[in-house]
Amino acid sequence: MASFVTEVLASSGKLEKEDLSSKISKMSRKVEDTKEEVCDMINKKYGDFLPSLQGSEELMVQVDEVSKEMDALKNCIENEVQQNIHVAMAEYAKLKQQLEKNTVIITMLGHLKEFHNAMEEFSKALLEKKYVEAANQLGRARANMHSLKGLKSSQLPLLSALSSELTVQRENLIYHLGDEWKRLVIWKLPSSKEPAGLKSFLKVELNLTYVCSKDGETKPPALLCCVLQALAIQGDLQNKIKLFSQVLLKNMLKPLVMFPSLSVRVTEQQGEGTILALQCLENSKEERSTPSQVYSKLLLVLQTLHSHLLDVSIGDKKLSAILGEIIWTEISQCIIHDCLLYSIPTNSSQLEKYNTVIRETEEFEKSLKEMQYLQGDSTDLLKYARDVNCHFASKKCKDVIVAARKLMTSKMHNTVKIAPQSKLRLPKLPAPSSAVKQESTKEITIENAKQLSVWSLCLPACRISESVQQLMELALNTLCEAVGSSTPWENLLKFPHLAAIQHNNCMYLAHHLLTLGHHFGAHLPQPLSDGVATFVDMVPGFRKLGAQCFLAQMNVQRAELLERLSTAHNFCNLDDEDNYIAASKAVRQVIHQLKQLGTVWQDVLPVSIYCKAMGNLLNTAITEVIAKIMMLEDISSEDGEHLHTLCQTIIEEGPLVFIPLAEENKNKKYQEEVPLYVKKWSTFKELVIVLRANLQEIVDRWADGKGPLAVEFSSSEVKNLIRALFQNTERRAIALTKIK
Repeated sequence: MASFVTEVLASSGKLEKEDLSSKISKMSRKVEDTKEEVCDMINKKYGDFLPSLQGSEELMVQVDEVSKEMDALKNCIENEVQQNIHVAMAEYAKLKQQLEKNTVIITMLGHLKEFHNAMEEFSKALLEKKYVEAANQLGRARANMHSLKGLKSSQLPLLSALSSELTVQRENLIYHLGDEWKRLVIWKLPSSKEPAGLKSFLKVELNLTYVCSKDGETKPPALLCCVLQALAIQGDLQNKIKLFSQVLLKNMLKPLVMFPSLSVRVTEQQGEGTILALQCLENSKEERSTPSQVYSKLLLVLQTLHSHLLDVSIGDKKLSAILGEIIWTEISQCIIHDCLLYSIPTNSSQLEKYNTVIRETEEFEKSLKEMQYLQGDSTDLLKYARDVNCHFASKKCKDVIVAARKLMTSKMHNTVKIAPQSKLRLPKLPAPSSAVKQESTKEITIENAKQLSVWSLCLPACRISESVQQLMELALNTLCEAVGSSTPWENLLKFPHLAAIQHNNCMYLAHHLLTLGHHFGAHLPQPLSDGVATFVDMVPGFRKLGAQCFLAQMNVQRAELLERLSTAHNFCNLDDEDNYIAASKAVRQVIHQLKQLGTVWQDVLPVSIYCKAMGNLLNTAITEVIAKIMMLEDISSEDGEHLHTLCQTIIEEGPLVFIPLAEENKNKKYQEEVPLYVKKWSTFKELVIVLRANLQEIVDRWADGKGPLAVEFSSSEVKNLIRALFQNTERRAIALTKIK
């Protein structure tokens, strides 16, 4: 063949067509023969399973030789065709077509060779337990098979045999990987027929074998890492970890949370492995585990797993992160419902001590983040712990309501006798504020005041229902909780969501009190049916209570907005990078606060009240910004651009808080016109235009006191803006004379 190529190249560009045709015919026959032999060999190996290693190697050498001859002939023909394109196109077209066909066949043979080599390497790697190499070789074989499927001349029976072989070997690899996993991670579980309970969980054991390296350092063994990497390459790792996490949750993590008498025992077996087993605490008689106990037990399990099993990187992700994503939602909900819920104090005096639980929860999550079980900042678990005041208030209300209902429905004939001089044991309350104290004691501080009789404000001796006496004691205790021991955190001013709900509650009660008495009045006995029993007198009180609560919350939010804007360095010298960063941060914080309030209030308040409240707060913010800008005496062009950018941010993002919810589209009219709720909106927009306008544009917008600029600003304000924005020139002087 080498002499043939030499002869062809020596023809100096003038091939004899008959000679070339015969050469290609011979080459085609040779290619076809090689194809038949290779396909027959492949079929025997992967279809008929006949031993033919030596023959296959010889054939592979033959394929390489034919491929090289084909490349030389192809280059020769293409060069000749290019030189004689105007003469030989028709004659050589058929020859080139035959050559391309042969090229496809050679390509197919190359893929068959690569497939065969990959499968040979796979078998070798599998025997040597080089699972990552085996998985990669299987992937290489799969890629070549897909390439063969894309070739038109590929034989379907041959592809079917290769596909079957690939499937069999993939299952073979997965079986070996699963077998290795079972030897490295061994569960001992109670019988499925045995009822779930404390005794059954004492049989749970997790054995992690071969966890120590030769130098005694505890870490996942090389074989385990290899198995996990190979599972990931095969796409079966997620399923394997999911099954492991389900067993871990059901048989170890959840029982440790639910049963206070359960703990975990970690036993290190030198050179063999580590065993995690559940055991029973003999002295434990508690009904529920404390958060501290739960966190300690869970961390012991998760730290052991991290050290001996999960501290392995799969791509750009740790295995602990994969497990954490699967189990976190379920285990955190279990901790909340079976532990934190029962740790909420029943007495306000214990609320301060709950800070310890919040701190322990933070430390627990911090440890999980360090091991990469947890990603991100905010979780439901920590949020629940920090919202202890809300949970305490709800729990206290339920307890009081249940106790009161029980007393109100008890028998009236169980009575107790009260003495004429019996008085309620009132608690000692803190001293009131000076103004209230002065008002309440004005009458008794008169110098000539007489001593009251011991019989004053005393009931005569009589019998009352025991339940009524207990109800009064319950009321006193509840008031003591509200007055004597309440913390500042319980104040509705700290919780915008609760303030909105309180407002709605009061308005709801006031609404129904208007008609409640009239609805039942005619059906009540005398004299109530004569119009005595109405509740209209309570309506103003409830309305006032709801309005005062929400207005106080609004004042708090206004103060916070102004506090954020106070950090903007009065919006001056924004060409200085630090000043611009501070101003930009203040504006972003204002937008963020409004969006957060929108999220909290939008689904709670009536649409009209919501729009008025948000409009009022946005108006507070832009009024402050306008005032700060109007106070500036010198605004450079760069300052003006920065101010325009900051104000434009408010114009673009401020109105977004008015976008209605999907179910509120019928109320869209309330939220379409921002100026309706934000009084200074038009003024603010006009100011933003001026910040980027030239002198003539400002004069045009003033329009002799009739333009939009004149509607929002006085002539003195506009003149001050012009003086701040433009240098003292003749043009500025002319413009100032036109602002009248």
